[in-house]
Amino acid sequence: MPGTTTISDLFTRWEVPWLVTSELAFVALVYARGFARIRRTRPAQFPVWRLACFLGGIATLFVAVASPLDTFSDSLLFMHMAQHWVLMSIAPPLIVLGAPMVPMLRGLPRWIIRKPLRPLFRSGALPALGRFLTRPRVAWIAMNAAYIGWHIPRAYEFALASENWHNCEHACFFFTNLMFWWPLIRPWPSRARQSRWMLIPYLLLADIVNTAVSAMLCFSGRLLYPSYGLVPRPFGLSALNDQVAAGAFMWVCGSAVYLIPAVVIVVQLLSPQTQARRSAAVHRAA
Repeated sequence: MPGTTTISDLFTRWEVPWLVTSELAFVALVYARGFARIRRTRPAQFPVWRLACFLGGIATLFVAVASPLDTFSDSLLFMHMAQHWVLMSIAPPLIVLGAPMVPMLRGLPRWIIRKPLRPLFRSGALPALGRFLTRPRVAWIAMNAAYIGWHIPRAYEFALASENWHNCEHACFFFTNLMFWWPLIRPWPSRARQSRWMLIPYLLLADIVNTAVSAMLCFSGRLLYPSYGLVPRPFGLSALNDQVAAGAFMWVCGSAVYLIPAVVIVVQLLSPQTQARRSAAVHRAA
């Protein structure tokens, strides 16, 4: 960015990609239409907060691709890592909290459901694919492979040099994190296929991966992504200090996203109500 960049530019310099924006608006409209339909018959499964979560997830995707997070991503690694954090840790769980599967299907035009989708559902291909992609082991490996792979210096520089590959990188982050958050949230009509206790190592191991990548940025002592040393530096921030700040942000904010749900799950599992329900279920089975 030019040397005249000011702090206010970090909040005001928006560049709206109209194609992506129109696609996000279309998805939001389809979901809202389907949500209104399913809520008539299943208000218990679809309270209004699910609509708010889904639309909030779409809004955060818009912020990630249109706000200064994207505008400054080529010149500030800190902003680029913040953009990745939104794509990975904010938008996906919000969208999954919206239980999107049924509302999206109910919101689509009937001819799409009848012709292309119905044969796939009847054959069992789509449900089987969905179950496979949301298995905890598969989802964990996919998310962390994308996270580590795209932060390897050569892969990261390759994505920076090509807008299409850069978009592919962002899509990988977003869709693999949809997979990652699915078994954690289990949106209706999903069913649990493993003990909730297994989600604790699921989250803690993801945090270890995040910590390793973040520490690499903080403590490498050299510029891992040379492109940031070749562009004008906003605010007089050196490329190496920018890298350290990016690593610290990923470390703190990324860990919080994994550790807070882990603590919540432990508290829920150890609560008296959960213990009482478990004892009652064992008694009935006996």
